[in-house]
Amino acid sequence: MKAIVCEKYGTPEILQFKDVEMPIPKENEIRIKIHAAAVTPSDCSFRRADPFFIRFLYGLRNPKFPILGVEFAGEIDTIGKNVTLFKKGDEVFGISPRRFGTYAEYVCLPEDQPVFLKPNNAAYDEAVGLCDGALTALTFLRDHANIQTGQKVLINGASGAVGAYAVQLAMYYGAEVTGVCSGRNVELAESLGAGRVIDYTKEDFARGGQTYDVIFDAVGKRTYSECKGSLTPQGIYLSTVPSGGAMLSMLRTSKSRGKKAVFTAAGLKQKKENLAFLKELFEAGKIKPVIDRRYPLEQTSEAHRYVETGRKKGNVILQIRH
Repeated sequence: MKAIVCEKYGTPEILQFKDVEMPIPKENEIRIKIHAAAVTPSDCSFRRADPFFIRFLYGLRNPKFPILGVEFAGEIDTIGKNVTLFKKGDEVFGISPRRFGTYAEYVCLPEDQPVFLKPNNAAYDEAVGLCDGALTALTFLRDHANIQTGQKVLINGASGAVGAYAVQLAMYYGAEVTGVCSGRNVELAESLGAGRVIDYTKEDFARGGQTYDVIFDAVGKRTYSECKGSLTPQGIYLSTVPSGGAMLSMLRTSKSRGKKAVFTAAGLKQKKENLAFLKELFEAGKIKPVIDRRYPLEQTSEAHRYVETGRKKGNVILQIRH
């Protein structure tokens, strides 16, 4: 099969489009013919081994899992003899956060992993977009911020993959949503449901005098210290980027009865129920995809270069033809 192989850490040019051995599912595994995958900032971090602690988790000198990619949507083409949750031909979407491998034509995963039947009305690229962004936003807002109707929520990076879905999910839960993005993306954030949108090139939300029950920094650009003054007395600051400062702020505020800083490894805490919930929302028209660009598998290096510009809107998709 064709795959993108990352045999060492480095720039996008190290990614190789090559033939690799077809995976064979174990007794409890399903093999998925991948139709679409996502290219994310996290993928770029794993490719670079930046931050450095990635090396301690995924290979000190070279990547332990040379085929990158976490999110996918595709069709089950083979099942192990002990598989009971799926059948051949099922159209599914999900993530592979522990072994990666979705930058390829096929991947094998245990059936109990975060894999679920994709929304009936979603194309494969739309379904994989839910995995890149919506899953993370759901984990932070629902499970860690305990978002409530009527709360004031600010989403920093409202036009990115996580932020675009965070705006929609916050609206679904009845929050008053303020989005922060560049001027060229204001209309997008408004179309997703943000009641107010701040152009960060013209205004600093942290100096605006407004306070929020939740500040979700979906792009990891603002620190807890910078945002603390814009939180209500019981407000929560969320960040998707595990910087040293964010981790220290989380530790310092963990026992506080007031303002808190929260980070979580959202990808490692996903379950089928979250995918089922997003499937239901998508089918009901409560959330919609935001796809910026699509690339064929052989242009994955180019996709990585684009994602690293930090200017993408929503999802960047790899279309894997069969």
